[in-house]
Amino acid sequence: MKPIRYKPEMVDEFVRDGYWTNETFYDFWEKNAREYPQSEALVDSKYRLTWFEAKNMVDAMASAWVEMGIPQHARVIIQSPNSVYGFLARIACERAGLISLTVYPYLRQRELEYMVERTQAEAVIIPNIYNKFNYLEMYTGLRKQFSHLKNFFLFDDQVPKGAGENTFSLTQVVSDRLSKPMDTEVLEKRRLDPFWNVAILTTTSGTTGIPKLVEWPIAPRVCTSKGRVDIWNLNQKDITMAIAPHAGGAAGTLTYFAAPIAGAKTVMLEDFSPDGALALIEKEKATAIGVVPTHLIRMLEADVSKYDLSSLRFIRSAGGYLSPQVAEEAEEAFGASITSDLGTQDKGSVSGCRVEDSKELRRRTVGRMLPGNKVRLLDEKNNELVPDGEPGILFLRGPHAPAGYYRDEELTATVFDEDGWTTTEDIVKFDDGCLWILGRSKDMIIRGGQNIYPAEIEGLLNEHPKVASVAIVGYPNREMGEKAAAYVIPKSGQEFSFNEMVDFLKSKQIAMFKLPERLEVVSEFPAVGDSGKVNKETLKKMIAEKVANE
Repeated sequence: MKPIRYKPEMVDEFVRDGYWTNETFYDFWEKNAREYPQSEALVDSKYRLTWFEAKNMVDAMASAWVEMGIPQHARVIIQSPNSVYGFLARIACERAGLISLTVYPYLRQRELEYMVERTQAEAVIIPNIYNKFNYLEMYTGLRKQFSHLKNFFLFDDQVPKGAGENTFSLTQVVSDRLSKPMDTEVLEKRRLDPFWNVAILTTTSGTTGIPKLVEWPIAPRVCTSKGRVDIWNLNQKDITMAIAPHAGGAAGTLTYFAAPIAGAKTVMLEDFSPDGALALIEKEKATAIGVVPTHLIRMLEADVSKYDLSSLRFIRSAGGYLSPQVAEEAEEAFGASITSDLGTQDKGSVSGCRVEDSKELRRRTVGRMLPGNKVRLLDEKNNELVPDGEPGILFLRGPHAPAGYYRDEELTATVFDEDGWTTTEDIVKFDDGCLWILGRSKDMIIRGGQNIYPAEIEGLLNEHPKVASVAIVGYPNREMGEKAAAYVIPKSGQEFSFNEMVDFLKSKQIAMFKLPERLEVVSEFPAVGDSGKVNKETLKKMIAEKVANE
């Protein structure tokens, strides 16, 4: 399946400049099996596999699928908790020339109906029952709707009685195939072209609740993964750990994509609990963990002092806003650096901080541009801004971007122009070589002709000892056009007043026009889909309605 957006000139450019290579992710598994055959590669509560064992199991899984008649480029949905077999299934799809879509375990009928129909998926890889939910039953219902959904592979060792036809135990399939001679030449013939074959589908969060699908060849993902390996100083001695689901970017970028390139081991936490996560870090001597902010907050509520976390080197937190206070508490409690970066599933990876960067850079910026990314800062009239330190809307082009929305040229054209330029819609500035996020272009507040960048005020208010989290939004005003309102979640047991907010911000010596003119104290923020990101559009509607009714 040819990527929807790439042109020969673009591919030639990225190959010529050394950003895209002919490598696949499987190549790194094969390399590690050859160079570190007895080193551990994957660990969960049930399995401990060396690189040699893992590579052979991937070959067996892929060979079995080919022999069962699953055609090349068929789409396969993997809905898996953190587990060794869920991890192996992803790389085995690539090895078999199949297109994988790995989704979160918590997705249900509504979201999956769309994905199954949109992708014309031929197979799914699932648990029978996980966390008391019957996945086999749900997909059996989906198969009645979609005849193309032919094969079910279960992570269970036994297929339950009454399961429909073409339902298999994946562990048994692998075990049976390992006992037979392996002809890998068949798999080599199905090798995906890293530039010109779609290999991976990912999902984006949306306000409608139905995610969009994004298509990726292998080359840009390898390119980004190498960039992450570099800024994290990831190496063969590292032990990475998926606390967040490996299906998402928070843990998946660290474990599935980056760790094999460095030859690092990956440990899977199947079911999250604060003490369970901390105990596993201690037991496995993890050096790097992938989390969403909620995991960090809950782990900090546990008695961290009970655990030896001295092995931990850095924490990759993504998938939602991490307040500076929580980051500071986590770094002190865990003795590890927290990284920050910028990127989206549908526009690609942009930048990242190095593990050894100063706290100020890691808290206040999203680091330096990843290798190969070109940048333009434009004003609202699309005039290019050149001076460093001046704010502008971020436009970029580079080798870290996906091919576009799955089989949708029209939607893809709304995000990428013909030359490959796209925008994150962030208002940014460059300072100290790093990218400072000032806010989203659609969130910028224009008060009496003067620009207020929400991120600037949010960053300052987050330093207040009573504030747990803050979101700044604009609301209509007849005289000024717009004014700023602060939505604040106070820390537990604290109260926060308008006067306290104003006095604190004045002490930061900012211009008076930037002061929020309303304070709304709330217990939680509305989120965008399942991303954990604050839905500012909802907050804008809430404050506009409230002001209009006063």
